[in-house]
Amino acid sequence: MSDGMQNTEAAEKSAPATNQAADRLKALEAESDIAADYLEELLDIADLDGDIDMDIDGDRAAVSIVGADLSNLVGENGKVLEALQELTRLAVYRETGERSRLMLDVSNYRANRKAELEEVGRKAVEEVKASGASVRLDPMTPFERKVVHDVVAAAGLTSESEGEEPRRRVVVQPA
Repeated sequence: MSDGMQNTEAAEKSAPATNQAADRLKALEAESDIAADYLEELLDIADLDGDIDMDIDGDRAAVSIVGADLSNLVGENGKVLEALQELTRLAVYRETGERSRLMLDVSNYRANRKAELEEVGRKAVEEVKASGASVRLDPMTPFERKVVHDVVAAAGLTSESEGEEPRRRVVVQPA
């Protein structure tokens, strides 16, 4: 078989994967657009000033609202933000018919919280390595648990979630 034929076959085999990736990117961009429109309407209704930034973060749409005082959209321990994220996901679902994994952030609350949780995860890893015993962390939201699980896995240890919402927590275990 000639090199030209092999290259054509390889290109034909990779074309469906490329098309799927392009389709997925378009779908995520559409999710971002729908979410941004929904959130802009909400900000108008609430008479709040804020700018909306859209991005694709890995395999999910990411939308951020930044502006002056948006603490009311975050709430205590991010509870209002969690609810607003779920409402935004429902708005996307209503338009697309597809379940969304969209991540919403307000005034960098999640970004800052993620940095804090990564430190909590690192400290738990250090404690487990030093003591050889499991460490149970305080209850966390699903987003918070995911951040800690990722830190623990990167350190070569294992972790699991235990308990029932809203008291579900991460347990970091020795290797």
